[in-house]
Amino acid sequence: MTDKVIRVVFMGSPDFAVPTLEALVAHPRIDVCAVVTQPDKLAGRGKKLTPPPVKVCAQQHGIRCFQPEKLKTEAMYAALSEIAPDFFVTIAYGKILRQSFLDIPRIAPLNLHASLLPRLRGAAPIQWAVIREEAQSGVCLMRMDAGMDTGPVYARRAIDLTKDETAASLHDRLSQLSAEILMAHIFEIADGHLEAVPQEGEPTLAPTLQKSLGAIRFDVPAHELDALCRGLYPWPAAYAMLDGKRIAILMTSHDDQTVDAAPGTIVAYDQNKRVLRVACVCGCLCIALLQPEGKKPMDASSFANGYHPVGKCFVSLAQDV
Repeated sequence: MTDKVIRVVFMGSPDFAVPTLEALVAHPRIDVCAVVTQPDKLAGRGKKLTPPPVKVCAQQHGIRCFQPEKLKTEAMYAALSEIAPDFFVTIAYGKILRQSFLDIPRIAPLNLHASLLPRLRGAAPIQWAVIREEAQSGVCLMRMDAGMDTGPVYARRAIDLTKDETAASLHDRLSQLSAEILMAHIFEIADGHLEAVPQEGEPTLAPTLQKSLGAIRFDVPAHELDALCRGLYPWPAAYAMLDGKRIAILMTSHDDQTVDAAPGTIVAYDQNKRVLRVACVCGCLCIALLQPEGKKPMDASSFANGYHPVGKCFVSLAQDV
C-alpha cells in the first residue's frame, strides 16, 4: 500500500453521506481538500434557511465547502481542477456530473450507490427496494461515467432485508455500509490493485419519489400495501382519509387472514399486537403508528381510544379513485 496521502473532493448532501465523509476525514492518509454540496434550503415550519448535513460536517472539520446552484459552470470546473484531487467521492449528492468534470480526478471519480447494480438505478433505490419487496439490497462502489449509475463496479456488498424493514432502517444500514466499503477499497484502487468491472444483468430503475405515491389504496394484497407503507416511511409517508381527515399511516406490518369486509375497513384493534387491522383484498394491513393531520404521531392504542375507528373505512386519495 502506498504511503502517499490521497487527495479527495467529497460530493454529497444529506445525512446519508455523513458517515462516509467522517470516515474519510478520520483517516491519516486521506486529505479531504474540499466538499461540494447542495445550497442551504428553507426547512421546517418556520422556513428557516438550513444547511445540508454534509455542509455542517465539513464546517466542523474546517473543510472548504462549495455550494453551487449549478455545478456545470466554468468557475466550478476551474476551482475543482485547481485542487487537483486524486478522487472524487460522490454519495447522494443529487446532481449529475458531465464528462469534463469526471475527467478532473487523477485516479477516478468514485460513486457509492445504495443498491446492487444494475438493479435500482436512480434517485431512490432505498425506498424502492422496500416497496418492491426485494430480498436483498446493498452498496456498490463504482467508477462514475456520464450515465445514470451505469459505470463499472469496483466492489459490492449485499445485505438481506428484514420482514419489517423500512426505508428509514435500510437508510441507516446502508449509510454505514457505504463508509465501510469505501474505506476497505480506496487504497486498492489508488494502488491500481482493483479494477472496475462492467455491470451485468437487466437494469431496473428507482425513480424519484413523488408525494402522490403516498395516496394508498386498499384493494390490493396486504403484503404489497405493507411494503409500500414501509418504503414510504418516513417520507413522503402513506396516507388516506378517515372521517374527512387525512391520516398518515407510518408503521405497518401485515397478516394473511382475509376478512369479510370492504377494503379499507378497520375491522379490529388487536390488543395483543397493538395494531389496527385494516381489510385488504387478501389479508389485513396492521397499522402500529399513525398521524392525524395537524397532530403528532400516535400509536394504534392511542388512536383507537381517541378516534374509535373500528368499523369505519379509510378512503383512498389515489388519483384514479
